[in-house]
Parts: sequence; structure tokens; C-alpha cells
Amino acid sequence: MSTLTDVGNLMYLYLDEIEPGEGTDASEFLIRASANLLNQRGERNWIPVIVREIDKSRYEVIGNSFIYAVAEEAGLERIWCIIADDSEATAEISKVLAREVTPKVNLSLASRDEIVATLEYLIEQPGSPIKSVKLAVAANRIEEAPRQYWKTFEPIVALKCGITKGKKLDTLKQVFYLTPQPMPEVIKDSSILETLTAAELKAMAKKRGLTGYTKFKKPELVELLSQ
Repeated sequence: MSTLTDVGNLMYLYLDEIEPGEGTDASEFLIRASANLLNQRGERNWIPVIVREIDKSRYEVIGNSFIYAVAEEAGLERIWCIIADDSEATAEISKVLAREVTPKVNLSLASRDEIVATLEYLIEQPGSPIKSVKLAVAANRIEEAPRQYWKTFEPIVALKCGITKGKKLDTLKQVFYLTPQPMPEVIKDSSILETLTAAELKAMAKKRGLTGYTKFKKPELVELLSQ
């Protein structure tokens, strides 16, 4: 594996020493056109490929996969690479910085500014399912909700902020994730209880030793638990 003297170094590696890793989803046109231009402009990849050592003199691409694909198409013998360590965290941040994967925001802990920026990003995407969602309304209602307890994104639907089940809710999972805290046994605020699922409300009722709740619908559960 990579030695301490290799990690962080810029090295001129032979292409046949490097495995492509997960590869790139770039179109064949972009790869070929870029390869032609690279051949015409000195055959040097001035933006290095990020690799990690997987064996002695064997490497794997973990970032800038497009550049590797272009160099391969151009028929280059060697390319410039940055040697990274072999941790999963390094691989993840390399892909994020290379814009090969989209970073995610922890919705359980996100500030209002983070929620606004993330929703705005989604709304501005071509063909976005939430294009018609009112940004300020959605951001305010999500920020004020007890999202620290959410185990799924389903409670967002109950906020009536324009994000409904299906494609609209699913698109949030592209940029958000949750790290739920344990649900407290007692919540008296009905506005908070209304954002929870029926299953979560029944779990709270069970913890409190209440009876008869198993046949209750959500409004009845909210009333029972807010007493």
C-alpha cells in the first residue's frame, strides 16, 4: 500500500499500472473530443488523476475518472497522478471534489441556511420534480419541524410544504440524509406530534404504557399523546 513518502506526491505513472476504478459516466463524445484536443495540445494532463496504491506499482483511480478515460482514449503512455491514502473517507472526498458524486447534508442537524441552499440546488436542476415548490415555505417548515427524531423523510409530507410522496420526496434523498436521535417518551406539543408517522406515535404510546392505541388513527393518537 502507499507509503508515507508517496501519499500527497505528484507522480508520472504509466497508464498500464492504473486500474480505472468505478470509471466515468461521461458521454463518448466528450471523452473522444477531449482526447483529440489533448493529443493536439501537448499530451499532458495538467489536472492530475487521483489514485491510491492497491499493490506494489499498482494503482486505482479514485478521483478525476474523466481525465483518466480521456488519457486512455488519447493513447497516452503516462499520466500525472496525485497519490492518495487508501481510506474510504479519502475516496469519498476525492469524488466529491471532482464533482463525480453529490455531497449530502445531514437534515437532522442542518441549519436553515444549509436547508435553503440544498433545496435551492434541487429546485434549479433541469427537470426537477420540486421545481414548483416555494423555497421559503418549504425551508421554514422543515427547519421548524422535529427532524432530529425523523427516521425517514415521510414526515415532510405532513408539513404541507409542497413536497409530496413519490418523485418529490425521493429527490430529497439525493442530497439529504438523517441521523435520528432517540424519540422521547413524552411530547406534549401537538404540532410536533402531527409531523410524526402513525407508527412512531404508536411506539411512543407503547413506551408510555397507554392502552387502546393500537386501533387509533393518527389524529386520535396525536390527541391521546398530547394529553
